[in-house]
Amino acid sequence: MTEPPQFSIDLTGQTILITGATSGLGKRFAEVLALSGATVAISGRRVDRLEALAAEINSAGGVCAPVPIDMTDTDSILAAVETASEALGTITGLVNNAGIPDAQRAHKMSIELIDKVFDTNLRGPWVLSCEVARRMIDADIGGRMVNISSVAARNYGGNGAALYSTTKAGVIRMTEVLAVEWARFGINVNAIAPGAFHSEMMDGMLERMGDISGMFPRGRLGNPSQLDSTLLFFMSPSSEFVTGSVIIADDGQSPR
Repeated sequence: MTEPPQFSIDLTGQTILITGATSGLGKRFAEVLALSGATVAISGRRVDRLEALAAEINSAGGVCAPVPIDMTDTDSILAAVETASEALGTITGLVNNAGIPDAQRAHKMSIELIDKVFDTNLRGPWVLSCEVARRMIDADIGGRMVNISSVAARNYGGNGAALYSTTKAGVIRMTEVLAVEWARFGINVNAIAPGAFHSEMMDGMLERMGDISGMFPRGRLGNPSQLDSTLLFFMSPSSEFVTGSVIIADDGQSPR
């Protein structure tokens, strides 16, 4: 071997937008990307939490801007991209993390809830990805996108998450087709399908369902930090030859 392995997680010079950054996985993603040198724009609906997280990251030596966004509102999505770009420069990375559960039987869901789940989990990420990609293409810079799906996309077995499962399957297909369409522009699009991890959404579900960790091979839920390496691989130069891929990170929780 005449040169060292081609591996780097140095994100210096990258500007990354993370949705759903007010808690759980998204909050961890923002912290990890900032620690790896990226400038981060954190987005979500709860402005007070965004401002608090931005203050933490900036006080620790990172560069972070809070950007309010409503993933069910097209104007809000487009405005958030513009705000982030004006504050931090052209976005070179996107983490589509925002998502909500349905927690109801399909035939009992209101039209309003159906629209909200579709818009937050699938339509919003599609609109956001396209807007960010347009700017990457215009600037001729390429970039990285990571979409957060779920193991529910492929192994849903009932019990009131039919629409969530459907939208997360859509996220995987979105990842695959946009990866092909944007490959010639140097934009890599990949996805992570987490299993059950501790998060605000999951902890709320556990309050209703009880402890489910005993069902899993290792008898545990994931800690958000256990996704650090997967996220950094996809967002870093190390994954230059990887696009349209989905990594299942579930600790063996779901059947294959």
